[in-house]
Amino acid sequence: MKFLDEAKIYIRSGDGGNGCVSFRREKFIPDGGPDGGNGGRGGDVIAQCIGGLNTLIDFRYQQHFKAKKGQHGMGSNCTGQSADDLIIPLPVGTQIFTDDKETLIADLTAPGQRVILAEGGKGGLGNQCFKSSTNQAPRTATPGIEGQEQWLWLRLKLMSDAGLLGLPNAGKSTFLAAVSRAKPKIADYPFTTLAPQLGVVYTGGKEFVLADIPGLIEGAHEGVGLGLKFLGHVERAGILLHLVDGTQEEVGEAYKTIRRELKAYSAELSQTPELVALSKCDALSDEEIKEKSQALKKASRKKVWPISAVSGQGVQEVLREMLKVIEAKRQENAAPERE
Repeated sequence: MKFLDEAKIYIRSGDGGNGCVSFRREKFIPDGGPDGGNGGRGGDVIAQCIGGLNTLIDFRYQQHFKAKKGQHGMGSNCTGQSADDLIIPLPVGTQIFTDDKETLIADLTAPGQRVILAEGGKGGLGNQCFKSSTNQAPRTATPGIEGQEQWLWLRLKLMSDAGLLGLPNAGKSTFLAAVSRAKPKIADYPFTTLAPQLGVVYTGGKEFVLADIPGLIEGAHEGVGLGLKFLGHVERAGILLHLVDGTQEEVGEAYKTIRRELKAYSAELSQTPELVALSKCDALSDEEIKEKSQALKKASRKKVWPISAVSGQGVQEVLREMLKVIEAKRQENAAPERE
């Protein structure tokens, strides 16, 4: 299944049914009177957040969504049947924007969350609604109200507890494969990862979701390489794990390159808690690990975690540290709900 995180769709709610002009005509009832029923309501277009989805690929094959119209009113005071609502299933983390791609309509962050995107038109009134003492045989009925229509943009931001950052070939995919059952593509050339990957990490009897995005390079905020297209998938993360390839010469400059791109993308994302890890330590001697850890610590001004996803060195320690931050954020988010 291909990954798609942005799609444009057209929606239209159903028109309301027309009211009916009708008169009661029955044997042995000389004074019939009006009995035209009202029209039924058109169907709403509703977006619903569904668990188990992680891509917008379905909207590549269907872009138009139209709810059905309400039925027209009928005689004998019969109201037309209202149309069923049209439900559009969306993955958790989908944002819905108007056609200008700037005005946010809804942000679906929990399974079961629903939002009405377009309300169905109300049904028209039949002539029985217009009878009065001075107008006992009205021949007036109103048409149903037309439904609403608009173009919308869908943008998916994956819901992850933690995210991986780093230059291409920093070992992010190898790390994800080592700590979860995810099976990202791993190779010895840049930009092996072309789309975000998610994995569920189990540690300390608990679990969290880890996201791996394609590597960033200098100038990414100007569209160089894969650009910053996928950074939105780690915006919701509670903590970032910044992997720096220990086999390269300038580890400090590699760290600063990514930090510059983060700040250029979003000041808020650049403030997200971060762990810094020196990866691929299985290919380094103890002296090299010490030397490059010191250089990286000087550049980042943070504690450096020497790790190797291949040998497992330092991996569990990093995961436990990440879990502490994630648990603290979960408790913080749950506190208002209890109040």
